[in-house]
Amino acid sequence: MTKVVLNGSVSLDGYSAGPNVGEEHPMGEGGERLHEWLFAEGADGDAAFAATVGAVVLGRRTFDLGLKYWQDTPFPVPSFVLTHERRAPLAMKSAAFTFVADGPESAIAQARAAAGDKDVLVMAGAESARHVLRAGLVDEIRLQLVPVLLGGGSRLLDGLPAAELERIEATEADDVVHLRFRVLR
Repeated sequence: MTKVVLNGSVSLDGYSAGPNVGEEHPMGEGGERLHEWLFAEGADGDAAFAATVGAVVLGRRTFDLGLKYWQDTPFPVPSFVLTHERRAPLAMKSAAFTFVADGPESAIAQARAAAGDKDVLVMAGAESARHVLRAGLVDEIRLQLVPVLLGGGSRLLDGLPAAELERIEATEADDVVHLRFRVLR
């Protein structure tokens, strides 16, 4: 059965991006440190997880700042961008970006339909991720806890209502702790 999985790297102080996110610093100042574990010697880049992804939901800002680095969809699957403005789909070499202005429920529904029997990955920035969480659309939260203090920026899980989570898995490497939680309804 298709799951909706929120996935993100966070600092020990809970930030998923450093301060002053923009063209010069797409992850905010110091935020690139949150993804260094992906490129560390011997890291598999979480290839087993990537194989489970059938569609991606991301925020408009993530799309705007990430596209020049990805040069494609972030995974080779259909990607749905949460936005406030209507726009025609953008075809890329692996798949297409579809822009969804009807809210997170519509984006998740479209992504579920596109994912088939695979999972929907939510890799949105903090604000868009919180919209999806508040709407009760997330089945699992995967966090990569990185041993760094950013001291400011965007907190991924800030301002959310109380919720019960069940820890599914915790694994560690030298530069990251991988945590998985099931969202209990």
